[in-house]
Amino acid sequence: MSQTKWKIEEILNENVSSFEIAQKLKKELREYSSNLKANFEQSGGKDFLSAHTKYIDEILMIIYHVTLREAFGVYMPMKHSIPIGLVALGSYGREQLCLFSDIDVMIVYDDVEAYNTKVLIEKMLYILWDTGLKIGHRVHKVDELLEVSKEDITIKTAILESRYIEGSKILWTKTQNAINAIRHDGSEQFIKEKIEERGAKREKFPLSMTPNIKEGVGGFRDANLVFWIAKIIYNVESIKQVPADVIDENEYREFRIALEFLFRLRVALHIAANKKEDVLGLEIIPETASLLGYKNTPAEHMKFAKKTLQSMNTIDLYCTLWVYDMSGISLIKQTKELLYLPQEKNLASLTSILQHLIAKSDDDFYADISIVSKLVRLKKPSVLSKSIFESIKKIFYKPHAYGVIETIYRARLLSFFFPPFKKVTDLPQFDGYHQYPVDLHSIKSVWHLENIKDDFIRSLFDALDSDHKALLKLVTLLHDTGKGRSKDHSETGVLLFRSYASKLGFDEIPIKLGEKLILHHILMSKVAQREDLHNERIILDFASKMEDKRSIDMLYVLTYADISGVGEERFTPFVNQLLNTLYYNALEALENRDLLDEASKRSRKIRALKKNRSFLALDGALQKKIVQIPANLPFLRYSSDTIVSLAVKSFGTKDFRYWISNKDYLSIEIVRKTPINLSYLLAHLSYLDVGNMEIAKLFDGLKYFKIDYISKIDAGDINRVEKIIENSFDATLKAEIKKPVIYTKEIAINFDYSQSYLSMHINTKNQMGLIAYVAGIIDEYGMDISSAKIQTNKNRAIDLFLIEKNGNFRHNMKLVLKKLTEN
Repeated sequence: MSQTKWKIEEILNENVSSFEIAQKLKKELREYSSNLKANFEQSGGKDFLSAHTKYIDEILMIIYHVTLREAFGVYMPMKHSIPIGLVALGSYGREQLCLFSDIDVMIVYDDVEAYNTKVLIEKMLYILWDTGLKIGHRVHKVDELLEVSKEDITIKTAILESRYIEGSKILWTKTQNAINAIRHDGSEQFIKEKIEERGAKREKFPLSMTPNIKEGVGGFRDANLVFWIAKIIYNVESIKQVPADVIDENEYREFRIALEFLFRLRVALHIAANKKEDVLGLEIIPETASLLGYKNTPAEHMKFAKKTLQSMNTIDLYCTLWVYDMSGISLIKQTKELLYLPQEKNLASLTSILQHLIAKSDDDFYADISIVSKLVRLKKPSVLSKSIFESIKKIFYKPHAYGVIETIYRARLLSFFFPPFKKVTDLPQFDGYHQYPVDLHSIKSVWHLENIKDDFIRSLFDALDSDHKALLKLVTLLHDTGKGRSKDHSETGVLLFRSYASKLGFDEIPIKLGEKLILHHILMSKVAQREDLHNERIILDFASKMEDKRSIDMLYVLTYADISGVGEERFTPFVNQLLNTLYYNALEALENRDLLDEASKRSRKIRALKKNRSFLALDGALQKKIVQIPANLPFLRYSSDTIVSLAVKSFGTKDFRYWISNKDYLSIEIVRKTPINLSYLLAHLSYLDVGNMEIAKLFDGLKYFKIDYISKIDAGDINRVEKIIENSFDATLKAEIKKPVIYTKEIAINFDYSQSYLSMHINTKNQMGLIAYVAGIIDEYGMDISSAKIQTNKNRAIDLFLIEKNGNFRHNMKLVLKKLTEN
C-alpha cells in the first residue's frame, strides 16, 4: 500500500480530481483481487482475514484523507478536531472480513456547523462508491446512537461490534461511551432475543454433510453469539478476554483451533466459488480442499470434509456450553422433558452420571446442558473401567437408550464410551444417499428403532425378549462403525462389534447373532430394492444367509431403523412393501431345508470366489455375471478356479463351443446359446457308459453341459465325436433310440421342489441309450432341463433332473412319466 499511497500524494499535489483518485484505487483493488488466490496459497490462509481487513482499513483511511484534503486544502485543521469518524461494523468490525463479504461501515459525526460535516460525509461516500467497493454504510450522530440501537436488535448488535478505523479520537471516545450505554440498555432482554434468534437459525441449518459454515450449527454465528453475550456482560473486545473462570484456557484453545480452520475454509470457499458462498457443497469440495493444501484424491477430500465437521462440532459444543455458562439459557430448543442434574446428589464421576441417565431412561428425555457440561468437564480415565462397561451394557436394556446415547454424543464422548466409533466420528458419507455423517446417522437409527411407526415391524420388535432387544440396539448403534477403511465396512464392523460386545459381557451365542446382522445389515434393503423378489435363487440365497426366522425378524427391524436413520422420508410405503414381500418369501423358503442348504453352500462359495485371485483379476462385469449364474451346480461341485475358468472360456460364445478331453476317460464340455439336440448326441455315443452328466445355466443365455464317460476312446475316434457334437446342433437330424425299461416305481417326481423347478429322480438299471431316451422325451413335451446330475453306480443309473415349470407342466410331466414307463 505504501506505493499506492505515494502515488495518491503525487496526484493530490497535481490537483487531480477525487474521481481520478478513486479510479486509481479501483485499479489497485483489481490488482489486489487478482493476486488473492496466489497469496492465499502461499500463506496457507494463515491470518488471511486479519491481513485483508487491514488492507481495506488502509483504503478507507486514504479515502478519508483524500476527502479532507479536497475540502480544506492547505488549511487542514487538526484531525481530532474534525467531528467525523470512520467505524467498522460486523465481520469487518471483528477483523474477520472475508473476500466477498459486505464492508459494513458506520460514519459517526457531531453536527458542528463550521465543519460542514454532512457535505464532507457525502463527498466521502461518493469516493467510496467510485472505487467499486461493496460498501454497506450507516451514518449517525453520536448522540443518537443509543436511540438508534433500540430500533432493531440487528442494529444494536452491529453497533456493539464497532471498531475505530480513522477520524477524530475525541469523537471515538464519545462513540465508545455511547456503545457502553447501549451495552447496559436492556441487556438481559437483548441476550435472550439473540439466543432465540440464533436457536431459530440453528433449526433451519442443522449440521449436515453440506454444512452452512456461517449460519449453521457450529458455524461463525455461534462464535459471534458468544462474543455478543460476552461483550454485554464483560465489555470485552474478544472471546479470549472473557475471565478464565468462565471460559477455561484449554477449552478456548481447542475452540480457537477449530475456529481458525473455519476462517481459512471460508476464504478458500469464496475463492473457489468466486463469490460469497457459505455452504460447503459436494461439487466445490475438491477445489476448496486443494486451496487448503489437501491432495486431489477422494481420500483427501474425505479427510478435509471430516476436519470441517469436527471443527464445527467443536465450535457447537463450546459455544453451547459458554452461552449457558454466561446467560443461564440453553441455546438448544427442546420440546421433550428436560433432565437436570439432581440437586440432592453430588454426581462427581462418569459412572455416577451415567447411572443417573440410565435410571431416567425408562422414559424419553433430553438432557439439560448442565449434564452435558458435567460430562465434558469431568476428568476422564485413560481406560474404561469394568463398572463403566457394566453401566454401558445396561443402556441397551432400557426402552429409551437413545436419550443416554444422544447425551454422550452431544458431549463429544461417543468414541470414548463406544471405541468402535473412533474412526467414524464426524465421517461424511458422500454416496448420494446418506444425509448425515456416520456417527449421527447411527444415533438417529437407534431413535427410529425405539420409535417404530409401522405396526407390523413394531410387533416384530416387541416379540423379542429383553436380551435380543438389547442386542439389536447395540447392533443398530454399531452397524456402520466399519466405514472409513479400505476393507468392506460390514466385515470390519463384525470385528469391531465382537471386540466391544465381549467387553460389555455379551455371551458367544448373541455375539454370533450380532455378527451375522452386522455382516448382512444392508442385505435386506439391497435385495428388496434391486433384485427380482420372485426369483427363487435370490430368495434362497437371502434366506440361507439369515438361517432362521428370528434372524430375519431382527434384520427386518434393523433395516427399518437403518433406512429411517437416513431420513424419515426414505422409508416409504413402497420400500416397506418390497421388504415385506422379501420377508414372507424368505420365511417360506426356510421350510425347504434341502434347497436352503444348497443356497448356503452357494453363498459360501461366492464368498470364497470374491477372495480368489483369478476371480479378482477379471473385469467387474464378468465378476457380476459369475455370481449371478442361476444354477447352483457350479457352486456346489466346482472349485473357485474351475468356476472362473469355465466363465472365461464361455464368455462371448455366440452359437456353441466345445472341448474334448480323452486322457483317462472321455469328457465332453459344451457351452451353447443355440439349442442342442441332446438326445441325438447321447444316442450316437450310447455305446459308451455315462459315468456323470451335469447341465447348468450360466449367463447371457448360455447353457453348460459336461458329460463324463467311464472309459476313454481311441485317438482315431476323436474326429467322429467332434462330428457328432456339431451335428447335434442340426435340428433336422434325428436318432434311432431303443426304448429302455423303466418302471413307474423307479421314477419320483416332486412338483413342489421349488417355485421355479420340479425334480425328477430316476433310479433304474443302467441301459444303453437310457439318458438319450429320457432327454428326448422331456424335450418332446417342451420341457426344459435346467440342471441334471447323472451318475452310474453298481450298474444302476441314479439320475436327478431339475426341470423348469413352464406352461402346463403338471399335465406334460404326467405324459412324460407315461411315455417313460410304457413297456
